[in-house]
Amino acid sequence: MSDTVIRADRLTRKFGDFVAVREVSLSVGRADIFGLLGPNGSGKSTLIRMLCGVLRPSDGTGSVLGHDIRRDAEAVKRRIGYMSQKFSLYGDLSVMENLAFYARIYGLSPRLRREREEAVITLTGIAPFTDRLAANLSGGWKQRLALACAMIHQPEVLFLDEPTAGIDPVARRDLWDLLFELSGRGVTMFVTTHYMDEAERCTHVGYIHQARLIALGRPETLKAAPEVNPPGTRRYEISCTHPAAALARARAIPAVRDATMFGDTLHVLLAEEHAPEALLREITPDDPAAAHRPVAPSLEDVFVLMSRSQLTGGNRLG
Repeated sequence: MSDTVIRADRLTRKFGDFVAVREVSLSVGRADIFGLLGPNGSGKSTLIRMLCGVLRPSDGTGSVLGHDIRRDAEAVKRRIGYMSQKFSLYGDLSVMENLAFYARIYGLSPRLRREREEAVITLTGIAPFTDRLAANLSGGWKQRLALACAMIHQPEVLFLDEPTAGIDPVARRDLWDLLFELSGRGVTMFVTTHYMDEAERCTHVGYIHQARLIALGRPETLKAAPEVNPPGTRRYEISCTHPAAALARARAIPAVRDATMFGDTLHVLLAEEHAPEALLREITPDDPAAAHRPVAPSLEDVFVLMSRSQLTGGNRLG
């Protein structure tokens, strides 16, 4: 296993009586892409701010690149790059002026500043827009500029808080191509996201729910866990003309252990003794288009199941 670059041990953050993050423990290896998922308000951004040394933990410990996030917060900040949830650069400055500003903040010499500006411009492909005001860039190019500024001082670790929120699918894919390139160069990334397809691209993922980390591991490991694939069950994808009505019927059948919408189809966890053909007749009567096929669980299936398990007192996965 690669050496640990980011470590959290029972990290907790309280705001008065409200617990935003509760006893989160995890580790991230060098050049890994760690994806953290969870609903709004679950604690993702609070956890990132603690690991970046911006927000002091109420309890627990953590380190980034060997620096304690409590004692050595300034050392942590110097060696990481951070992209916040919202575009946080200066809209009334040009792309080039934003890069120069951040290079000066990090204390780069004029020679090194020119080298790094050229390097990040090439990396992000933003050369055609260097004279354009940041406010006039499209969403995707704003995110590329934010990544370029976060990388200007050549950090070893990048914290990216929902870097693709609000940009189009092509720009999302292009940005992820850049992240893979950086990972190939040895940069470690900690990424929060709402998108399941992005989680599938990560080397490791965690799911935080109501301030607790309830699932942690490699995507393929989580999907193969016995909690997700209970003995005596099979998972099917059901396609039909009226999936919402079929979902309501499926949830009323005792042999259906779990049923969720998945795009315009259903994912159903069905007891083995109940034939899928019989299920189709029960939930999609008189629908000649109805069909079923066995499917492996997706990460969405994993996280939905774990969230429901937490509500009924279940255990953490991973």
